[in-house]
Amino acid sequence: MENKKVSVCMACYNGSKYIEEQLESIIKQLNDDDEIIISDDGSTDETIQIIERINSPLIKLFRNHFRNHILNFEFALKQATGDLIFLSDQDDVWVENKVFIMKAYLEKYDIVCSNCYIVDGHLNKLQREFYTNTATKRKGLIRNLIHNHYLGCCMAFRRKICEKALPFPKGLITHDTWIGLVAESIGKTLFIDDKLILFRRHESNTSNTLKGSNLSLFQKLSYRCDILKGLCINILLRNLCKWGRMTIYSVFY
Repeated sequence: MENKKVSVCMACYNGSKYIEEQLESIIKQLNDDDEIIISDDGSTDETIQIIERINSPLIKLFRNHFRNHILNFEFALKQATGDLIFLSDQDDVWVENKVFIMKAYLEKYDIVCSNCYIVDGHLNKLQREFYTNTATKRKGLIRNLIHNHYLGCCMAFRRKICEKALPFPKGLITHDTWIGLVAESIGKTLFIDDKLILFRRHESNTSNTLKGSNLSLFQKLSYRCDILKGLCINILLRNLCKWGRMTIYSVFY
C-alpha cells in the first residue's frame, strides 16, 4: 500500500510537554502526500505555538472548544482525507517502523491494532507490553462488547471503517471501543503483537486506560446496552442504504 495516503488523526489539549517529541516521531515516517490532522480543544498552554513552530506542511491544525475528547477525535476523523487512518495521542512516541508495518497489514485487513510498550514520562519502561493475552483472544464482536481490547493510539484502519463509524453515537465514552465494534461488524480485523508505540503514562494523562473505569457495574451494563443499541442502529442504517441503492438500481436499470 505504498501509494495509499495516510491520515494521522490527533486530538490534543494542553499537550505542550510531549507533543513535539510525538510529532517528530510521526512526521519522519510519512510521505509528502500524507497528512496529520490535529484538532486542539482549546489549549491554554504552549501547545499551539509548538505545533506552529514545527512548521510541517503535513500538519493541518484546527482549533476547537468542545471540552470533550470524544467530540475532538470525531472532528479530527471528519477532516481526514486519507485512504488509511491512524489514531494518535498527543504524548506517546511512535516506534520507527510503525507506519510501514501497519500499512503492510492493512493490505489484507480493514483494521489493525498493535501492542505497545508502557513507559513513564521519561520513556522509561514500566511494562514490557500492554496486551498480555494472545492476539486471537482480543478479536470478536461479543468479546469486545463485553471487554474492549481496542486501544485507540495503537489502531489503524481503512477509510471505509472511518466512514461507517461516523458520526459517533451520542453519549459515547470511548471512541476506540466504538470504532473497533463497527470494524468487527463489517470488516476483517487483526490484532498483532508487534509493539509499535511507547505508550506514555504520566500524571497529566487525560485517559485512565491503565487505572480502569470508575463506573459502577450498573453504569457499565447500561453503557454496553447503549453502545449495542447504537451499533444495531448503525448496522440497520447501513443495510437500509444498501437496499435503497439496490432498489433504485433495479428500477432504473
